[in-house]
Amino acid sequence: MATWYDNLKKPPFTPPKNVFGPVWSLLYILIFSALIVYFLSPEKSNLIPVTFFLLIHFAASFSWTGLFFGRKKILAALLDILVIDLTLIVVMTLFFQVNTLAGALLIPYLGWGLFAAYLNWGIYRLNPDEKGTRQ
Repeated sequence: MATWYDNLKKPPFTPPKNVFGPVWSLLYILIFSALIVYFLSPEKSNLIPVTFFLLIHFAASFSWTGLFFGRKKILAALLDILVIDLTLIVVMTLFFQVNTLAGALLIPYLGWGLFAAYLNWGIYRLNPDEKGTRQ
């Protein structure tokens, strides 16, 4: 049975749905590893900003699925994913200042986040609502 997502027009390079699970499994391992490496580092002079940006980042990350799939608000999800990517760049920068490995472990996550923003933008651009306006 086709879902709402299945019926959307998608941009070039959209992977098949069965790719998302394995990719996210690997990314979760890398994210968790980066957090462990950072928080086990002896010197964390930037702990307060890291914590602040991580809270914003994870709040935005958890809200994206509900915005996109639950409420079908493609534009709101696109704005949300931009917050996700921007806060990730800040977190990576702060991680690199403390531990190069912690920052480097997040590089694939940033790549996927930028790719996801491209996909979200493409879906927004290709799928106007019934009135001919963007969702």
